[in-house]
Amino acid sequence: MIDTIATKAVEQNAEILTDLAKKIWEHPETAFHEVKACEWTAEVLKNAGFDVEIGYVGMPTAIRATWGKGHPKIGFLGEYDALPGLSQKVSTKKEPVVCGAPGQGCGHNLLGVSCVGAALGMKAELEATGKEGTVVFYGCPAEEVLTGKAFMAREGAFADLDAAFSWHGSAKNMVSLGTMTGLNSAVFHFHGVTAHAGGDPQNGRSALDAVELMNVGANYLREHVTSDVRIHYVIKEGGTAPNIVPDNASVWYYVRALSREAVEDTYRRLVKIAEGAAHMTETELEIEFMGGCYNTLNPVVMTNMTHEVMEQIERPQWTDEEKAFAEALNEQSPQYEAIKAAGELEDGPLSTCVAPVSYENGYGSTDVGDVQHIVPCVQVMSATYNLAAPGHSWQITACAGMSIGMKGMLFGSKVMAAAAMKLADDPKLMEEVKEGWKKQMKGRTYKCPIPKEIPIPQP
Repeated sequence: MIDTIATKAVEQNAEILTDLAKKIWEHPETAFHEVKACEWTAEVLKNAGFDVEIGYVGMPTAIRATWGKGHPKIGFLGEYDALPGLSQKVSTKKEPVVCGAPGQGCGHNLLGVSCVGAALGMKAELEATGKEGTVVFYGCPAEEVLTGKAFMAREGAFADLDAAFSWHGSAKNMVSLGTMTGLNSAVFHFHGVTAHAGGDPQNGRSALDAVELMNVGANYLREHVTSDVRIHYVIKEGGTAPNIVPDNASVWYYVRALSREAVEDTYRRLVKIAEGAAHMTETELEIEFMGGCYNTLNPVVMTNMTHEVMEQIERPQWTDEEKAFAEALNEQSPQYEAIKAAGELEDGPLSTCVAPVSYENGYGSTDVGDVQHIVPCVQVMSATYNLAAPGHSWQITACAGMSIGMKGMLFGSKVMAAAAMKLADDPKLMEEVKEGWKKQMKGRTYKCPIPKEIPIPQP
């Protein structure tokens, strides 16, 4: 088993790290509003001897904290934003702390802190051995709206790194060579002319008609895109009463695909459909582009190395109380029977092993993909919630506020710290990682999907 200066340093800082994660859990803040989480995270890093910049690249809740000198320069990508409406107590029943309030339904109170732990671990080993290397922690806002790292990248972040690590809580301990989708997000606003729907409908130009025609066109488009494309929408505004022709209506779309090229091509066609709907209804179209992100690009050499490290680090030992808590959650999950039938619960309600490297594609999205198109970057995943927990659920919030989440978080810190030191110890491995990543990039360069004219959101 791996037991290094870096992994021991994570353990030595366990109380500081878990205290930070609990504070962020108790004060959930949504995308671009992570003021307290940013402040508290920066304070821990300052106390550990890092040079800390808050408000990095003009983003008020972004952090860049550095320690060391020279290469390799390794980045750790922390996040801390919560999800709207997922407030939840540490309970086996759905029981919000405050109804309708945000909560850590994706475990981001653990995510940023796990990366802090990895940064502290790598620093401790470099310092103790006198080896050259630079540790860089990034506090990355707004992952849940899939634009935080893209805004940062647009302003030049990450480009000076040799490699980077990200971490995310999961039902399993794993790394992946599969792909998660890239995405474009936009709201299509239609502006028409109001009129009395009964008295003088001929004078009205319905913005709602335009939205509905756009949606019909988008649904026909589904037949003529590649199978990896996902198109989903929600009507944001549709009028006030049936007898009033709506002069304003809007619909919010996500376009996803397994390549940036497919996202952009599908989005281009969706814009044409919107323009056609505006022509048919004699309404005006206004497009509010919300942002976008890249598909993930997992570097093969670095991913396989990280998997080997993960297998050699002692995994969390679950107590009877933790197992009972997880089992009670599993039994309430809509996925419980399917997961049970697949044999995934045979070893218990919580993951106890390291899964083989996954090659399965995922149809969610993350802005980690943007960083992965700038430098080699691996996302480590470790078990922080029950095996049957639905994604973005109250069950994940509950586990993220207790020992189950904290144990998985610290395990993730150790994996990243030990894997980072492998790169620091072996320049040939670092070069092999870079060369392999360049081949995967196939000569492409990163182009931020968010245009310069879109301002960085402010708290």
